[in-house]
Amino acid sequence: MIRAAKPLCVNGSPIANGRLPVVCTPLVARTADAILAELATVMQASPDMIEWRVDHFGGIADAAAVVELARRIEAGANGTPIIFTRRSEREGGAPTSLPDAQAIALYEAVCAARCVEFVDWELSNGAASVARVRAAARANGVALIASYHNFRDTPERGVLTEKFAQAAREGADVAKVAVMPNDAGDVLSLLDATWQASRALDIPLISMSMGPLGALSRIAGFMYGSALTFAVGAASSAPGQLGIDELRAALAVLHRASGSERRDD
Repeated sequence: MIRAAKPLCVNGSPIANGRLPVVCTPLVARTADAILAELATVMQASPDMIEWRVDHFGGIADAAAVVELARRIEAGANGTPIIFTRRSEREGGAPTSLPDAQAIALYEAVCAARCVEFVDWELSNGAASVARVRAAARANGVALIASYHNFRDTPERGVLTEKFAQAAREGADVAKVAVMPNDAGDVLSLLDATWQASRALDIPLISMSMGPLGALSRIAGFMYGSALTFAVGAASSAPGQLGIDELRAALAVLHRASGSERRDD
């Protein structure tokens, strides 16, 4: 049995009954009506998790509107755990006029509303901002994903393992690393770094190599320690994401071939 990844949990219980990897689908529409329609489409595929990429939302500067929509997404998700993410433009997010200080206040408001289970905050925002988001998350029973994204290339393995370790040092509940490969060797570097970090750290990890070259990491990453993989439900949030049905079909083949455990409901 292959089980390198530590599972993601909500209230102490593993998501998807401990099945690995958790399959997460993004919401990336710009308006409230379009987001809710996207959610309805996504939910037909029964994802394990939902990520709301709020940087795509046209009303991101209105905290009250964001919280109201987050609550509507929560209701429509019908118990499916939600990740709330404002991806910065420097790490591949949609262009917005929201400064980091206002983004922190937005995260605090969403955490206080207790309508999501996870928030994703970038390590590049700085340790002080990570600490502030962590405090808001912990005060409201929300888990913090501390993340690093590189859409240009794949740093050497030591840099990648340090990003995972930095997330753990700064008190994250989950560490995430996503990088862009320039060749097949870069994909191996990402998987190796994930494997090394999974053995050294006590928190769950999320990792992926993006783009067409990185598709292998989205399918087999759980064997090296990544607890979650992203799949397209209605629209993609990053290059290289597979459709949820084809991803699950590939995962089923790999699980059977590897003898790894699947515990389905």
